[in-house]
Amino acid sequence: MKAKLKWIDGVCFMGETGSGHAVVMDGAPEGGGRNLGPRPMELVLLGTAGCTSYDVLSILRKSRQDVRDCWVELDAERAEVDPKVFTRIHFHFVVTGRGLKADAVERAIKLSAEKYCSASIMLAKTAEITHDFELREDA
Repeated sequence: MKAKLKWIDGVCFMGETGSGHAVVMDGAPEGGGRNLGPRPMELVLLGTAGCTSYDVLSILRKSRQDVRDCWVELDAERAEVDPKVFTRIHFHFVVTGRGLKADAVERAIKLSAEKYCSASIMLAKTAEITHDFELREDA
């Protein structure tokens, strides 16, 4: 995997992924930025959400669950001193579908957290990671 990051000005950077996608990262105005894009650590958090969501949906599809929608809300805390690593991350999954089985969703989340999601497994080295979920029936 490769990526490229180019400094624009101040604390603004343009990142390009190996797959050719671009993202602007910037800091808050009080930190010298112009708030043109997300902060780098916000992207780490979003990337982790994407990694685990991909796993959860893949596992649920393989177990023949009729998923119609899925999102994950994250609540994280960081250390107060440098390096300001994540110290706590809570994942709240909301899964909508027809006839979803709670045990299947719980199993999918657990497999992602413990076996498949490299991002959350990596972050678990410094952060207490917790999960919960809610099911919603699609009308």
